Amino acid sequence: MVSASRTRAVVESFRRALNTGDPQHLLDVLAPQVVLLSDGGGVKRAALHPVVGARKIVRFYSGGTAKVEGRLTSDPTVVNGNPAFFMRLNGEIEGDMALRVEDARIAGLYFVRSPEKLTHLGSETPLTLR
Repeated sequence: MVSASRTRAVVESFRRALNTGDPQHLLDVLAPQVVLLSDGGGVKRAALHPVVGARKIVRFYSGGTAKVEGRLTSDPTVVNGNPAFFMRLNGEIEGDMALRVEDARIAGLYFVRSPEKLTHLGSETPLTLR
């Protein structure tokens, strides 16, 4: 199990790598057998099958961002109790990416781009005790 402080450091390192697009920095924080699952809901481009392996994911990310016109940024958040990012293109939410951290590396990436599944991102769900 990775400590909370180490998890935060790994997540921040990954965020910097995403924001700069530095392929070597991405390789450094991804586990060798990391898995990326993405969901475009048939509306947005997404991988149709899991992408497995750090090098394949870096190529996938680099290829995708090369086609993007504008500025892609990531803002930290939490999705289903896991560290995550709101991915923004020119300030507008493009998707959310939840992370799984194991052994001080990113072992799982879950990228949702489906507009239908992103409608809730602008609001928080209030929690109450009964």
